[in-house]
Amino acid sequence: MKNMMKRMKTWGLIKYIILTVLALYTLFPISFLIINSFKSQSEIVKTPLALPKSLDFSYIKNAIEQIDLIKSGLLTIFITVVSVGLIVLISSSVAWMMVRYKGKVSSIMLLFFTSSMLIPFQAVMYPLISLFDSAGLKNMFGLILMYGGFGLSMSIFLYHGFMKNVPLALEEAAIIDGASVFQVYFKVIMPLVRPTTMTVIILNSMWVWNDYLLPFLVIGNGEVKTLTLSVYFAKIQSGQYGNAWDLIFPAVLITITPIIILFLFLQKNIISGISDGAVK
Repeated sequence: MKNMMKRMKTWGLIKYIILTVLALYTLFPISFLIINSFKSQSEIVKTPLALPKSLDFSYIKNAIEQIDLIKSGLLTIFITVVSVGLIVLISSSVAWMMVRYKGKVSSIMLLFFTSSMLIPFQAVMYPLISLFDSAGLKNMFGLILMYGGFGLSMSIFLYHGFMKNVPLALEEAAIIDGASVFQVYFKVIMPLVRPTTMTVIILNSMWVWNDYLLPFLVIGNGEVKTLTLSVYFAKIQSGQYGNAWDLIFPAVLITITPIIILFLFLQKNIISGISDGAVK
């Protein structure tokens, strides 16, 4: 018994050490970004791993002004909110109809949406951009439509798995009480699938907010840019005269902070939402 307890304590200590090392490894890039966002160019180059001498917020202010992060941030917020809202509305309603109206068509549609998750974006990238360009949609509106389309497959898969366990009797009771289809959808179904909705919002918001490739291909270096594009082109321009790390580090910190805050507040919904939508 004593030997067994000793082995359990030893194994617990080993696991604790391994998890600590992994946590430090994971947090190092963010820590490195934060400590260098309050340093001058020379201080970053000389002592990149040292703590800043003082919390000088002037570097963050300069990044906001020089890269025009306020305009880019508002545009990114607009694109993210509209795109994710479009994904939630369409994917939840489509999944609900597929669950309630069972048949070959619903099965084929589910197979179609599920299999489309296996197709990489790079495989359809150039034909899609060419099609949208010929249709005059190579702009912000077209970008939102692309996000809405690409985000449907996984979202429908999650909603479909959860809605199969929503009792039909609840909907029938609401209809008997005089509820319309839209009232059943918004007042009965959507409150019940809230965990999956939060998961869909988090996953798609992180993707849309941090995406670089699709905005680069659709809107490029135009007058309006998302945050990732603004930081990228600022990096390109600063690289012509020597990398301005005292500008880039604060800009990246500002860019990732909102989505990190969103994740921290809503992270408890991710595991439950995915398990409810995929396992059930």
